[in-house]
Amino acid sequence: MSNLVSFAKDELKQAGLFDADSDYDGELGKSVLELVETFAKQGHSGGSAAMAMSIFAIVGAFKPLTPLSGADDEWTEVAEENGKPLYQNKRCPTVFKTDGVAYDLDATVLVSADGNRTWNRDCARNITFPYTPQTEEILEGSITDELS
Repeated sequence: MSNLVSFAKDELKQAGLFDADSDYDGELGKSVLELVETFAKQGHSGGSAAMAMSIFAIVGAFKPLTPLSGADDEWTEVAEENGKPLYQNKRCPTVFKTDGVAYDLDATVLVSADGNRTWNRDCARNITFPYTPQTEEILEGSITDELS
């Protein structure tokens, strides 16, 4: 067993992520350990390990590696909004377009005093292309000031 796998297993156990009463009945710990085992088998050096983890964090979160272009082939029609087609971006599922106006639902996240993060349609921001998705965190209660 590699040092990384042993370390990850101990940390996941310490955090209680294998316990039956943890999130997803202990399956989350097993899933993360499986990812760590695969990563360890790849034999990365320090430099390639950091790059691989960085890229995985992006694509694993359904985020694009390069800016969205807004080209027609990036969209798929998913519904109607006010009688107009609503399109969702294929490369970034939080980006939508209707009546020629594109917006990102994750452009703003409300953060409560206790650290909980929430999203809502009022937090969406209109965008222009090329566009690199970014999320701005706003302390809940100041949203009116920030979005006006």
